[in-house]
Amino acid sequence: MNYTSLEFLLFLAVSILAYFLFPVKKYRWTILLAASYFFYLFAGWRLVGFLLFTTLSTYGTGLWLDHTAKKSKAIIKEKKTEWSREEKKKFKDRVKVRKRLIMAAALVVNFGILSFLKYWNFLAGSFNALFSFGQGSGLPILHLLLPLGISFYTFQSMGYVIDVYREEVPAERNPAKLALFVSFFPQIIQGPISLYSQLSHQLIEPHDFSFTRMQHGLELILWGFFKKVVIADRAVIAIQAVTPDYKEFGGTTLLFILLLYALQLYADFSGGIDISRGVAQILGIDLVDNFRRPYFSTSINDYWRRWHITLGGWLKNYLFYPLAMSECFLGISRRMKETRLGKTAAGSHIAKVLPTSVASLIVFLVVGIWHGANWKYVAFGLWNGGIIMLSTLLKPLFDWTLAKLHIRASSFGFRLFQMLRTFLIVLVGYVFDIAPGFRGGMDMMGRMLTDQNFAAGWTEIRALGLAKADYLLLILGTLVLFTVSLLQERLAQKGQGEETLRSRLDKKPMVLRWGLQFAGIMAVLVLGVWGPGYDPADFVYMQF
Repeated sequence: MNYTSLEFLLFLAVSILAYFLFPVKKYRWTILLAASYFFYLFAGWRLVGFLLFTTLSTYGTGLWLDHTAKKSKAIIKEKKTEWSREEKKKFKDRVKVRKRLIMAAALVVNFGILSFLKYWNFLAGSFNALFSFGQGSGLPILHLLLPLGISFYTFQSMGYVIDVYREEVPAERNPAKLALFVSFFPQIIQGPISLYSQLSHQLIEPHDFSFTRMQHGLELILWGFFKKVVIADRAVIAIQAVTPDYKEFGGTTLLFILLLYALQLYADFSGGIDISRGVAQILGIDLVDNFRRPYFSTSINDYWRRWHITLGGWLKNYLFYPLAMSECFLGISRRMKETRLGKTAAGSHIAKVLPTSVASLIVFLVVGIWHGANWKYVAFGLWNGGIIMLSTLLKPLFDWTLAKLHIRASSFGFRLFQMLRTFLIVLVGYVFDIAPGFRGGMDMMGRMLTDQNFAAGWTEIRALGLAKADYLLLILGTLVLFTVSLLQERLAQKGQGEETLRSRLDKKPMVLRWGLQFAGIMAVLVLGVWGPGYDPADFVYMQF
């Protein structure tokens, strides 16, 4: 059920009415659960078993961890006067190991299912190619289907398991309530990946209808539709005309498609998240923001703090910190400080930041692999992680260079340079997104650098399936997107959030507010990519 379909709009209207008209407020959350499972079953009922397995294994693991923790505390309290400090410590260590094994079992099984479905054919194909197995021999290539949103609900569920293990949240006793947390339909397609502590209570608490929340939610949905059907679905027509047979096009066209992809990807992904957040907002639920104007970033680190924020937050909390603060990594840092190199200023800095640098590289390798089963995504992860690692290790050198050149880091000119430099680094990573494979990505970059012919490129660009009016609409849409983003960025720098932009609109005269809303609706209906024969492009992250 695509967000841009009439079926979804009808489903949404019925779900909202049923939720707010349900007479027993205490159990309104059951309407959300029913709607979520209807949404998932409509998308593909044959694969709902995977969602149920993750839900039940998460529920059981949470209870098991909670029971183990409470039982150990009761034993410690009972033996308080009998045990020595050493005996108490040994018992706690045994309990900790037991809890780790319980948690590890859940992580291995659930991430194992995700990895098998998503990566088996890639690994089997790579293995067969490496050892020159012919067709029909070696590891089998299986016909596997990827359940809708499996990455998102797996990451979200396993985050809950880790939080229960850490005793940061209590285990949920009601399996239906946990099922709602795992399957909440506005975020099942492409996130955001929410924390249990942030979302669960919002789902269960009854919410009364609010005209203001409905208005803001509809405005956010309309903004998401504008990004998706006016910008992203129009841009993807040209992109899909080039990327399958990129060798037929010159470097100028490939560079244009790369820039167009940067626009399409952002409009598609952030537009989908806006729709998700808008739907949830109408229901009285605040989903966390997943984007914060990433193309205004001044470093690749800053970019990843603004792009797919919830994935970055999950990896930071559950992978980066455990790695960087592990005894192994910290031990390497301590041993390096004791060497002759570690006594120097440069060596001391490297020893200090090495754990975080290596942990960052590993995290971004995971980010790359998460994006897809292909060596090009491994390269994508290593490129981003490598840049972050080098920038961390070489920061004193960069600071020294700026001081020697008398460049103020806070000046507008230098910030603009940083934004352009960061965008260029991001574009290199995007090449691996649009290329058919790693070698194709390297070939595309070579063509962009060596085969620039603007006259020939313009001729090719005009024949990509878009008319002049389409390109004009893309330019105008980009200007609207940039203007809104710039206003949001300025408000953010003043300590005000994105919500302030919509709140400020509320204070404008009714004629202006309704005029902008009407213009947005007409832009989506008239300028959006609709009509007979239109095959709506799936959201980029829909099958992640």
